[in-house]
Amino acid sequence: MVSLLPPAPLPEFKVRLNTPDISPWLRGNTGVTGFTTRDSGRPGPHVALLSLMHGNEIAGAIVLDALLRADVMPAVGKLSLGFGNITAFERFDPQRPTASRFLDEDMNRVWDEAILDGPRHSIELDRAREIRAFIDTVDVVLDLHSMLWPSEPLMLSGGPAKGRDLAVAIGAPSLVVADYGHVNGRRLIDYARFSSPETPFAACLVEAGQHWEPTTVATMRASVAGLLAHLGLVPPTPSAAAVRKEPVRVATVTTAVTAVTSNFAFVQTYRGGDIIPRRNTLIAMDGETEIRTPHDNCLLVMPSLRPSRGHTAVRLARFDAVGPLR
Repeated sequence: MVSLLPPAPLPEFKVRLNTPDISPWLRGNTGVTGFTTRDSGRPGPHVALLSLMHGNEIAGAIVLDALLRADVMPAVGKLSLGFGNITAFERFDPQRPTASRFLDEDMNRVWDEAILDGPRHSIELDRAREIRAFIDTVDVVLDLHSMLWPSEPLMLSGGPAKGRDLAVAIGAPSLVVADYGHVNGRRLIDYARFSSPETPFAACLVEAGQHWEPTTVATMRASVAGLLAHLGLVPPTPSAAAVRKEPVRVATVTTAVTAVTSNFAFVQTYRGGDIIPRRNTLIAMDGETEIRTPHDNCLLVMPSLRPSRGHTAVRLARFDAVGPLR
């Protein structure tokens, strides 16, 4: 008989970060609430750093707040800093930190032209529509995210090679995962402007660590520094250079496992970044269906230890390249 993890209530997560005050930045200077652009006046790319795509992922807001307070100015091009789901963030309560990821629907699952141009409304969809015209002016996006469950930090590059190449060049985190998103909606990095091989524009999503940990903020700062140095917007920093000495590992998702039933359960408490050595190893049961690894040395990408039906439970990936020492 297969031994499964018993269903359990969501654990109590401690918030070890102070909620930032982003009120000084809500007016912005772009015509979009919460978006500010610093223009060097010199030719170069328009780079956007985005936070709060999910209202309870406050680490990214901390990073952008610090950059705005420091009045960081790019040496070339434009640098924009934006706060996404402001309405959900305003309801963030450290005593109930999981409750304000979104209000109506996940804002990072609506970036499909048919949905954006469609008739329905929600708080998150309307906000995405508000942001969309601005996003259509951006050349490179780094979307700052964090994770609920324990996991090695990683950079999600989406499907196109240009996203993977950008993630490798950033160098932090040193694990890059190429994937095609979720069955229940398209992320910002999957938006056609960035995912189409026919455009030069690129986007990556950093999953910098668990939501409310100081180390997650540090990882995000390293990602931002790596991106801005790579594109020439700011000089490299010693801390970013130290991180970039790590070899970059690249993996491609071969299977995205979506929970089909409400009885999905892993056979043990896996952590994101775990590697299962043997093909055909049982890792979970979805009702009566066995979930097994499709190949040797299978990387578990962000396993959700309590997935909802219809949502991604885990992504299974194969290492396909090792980037140069950076």
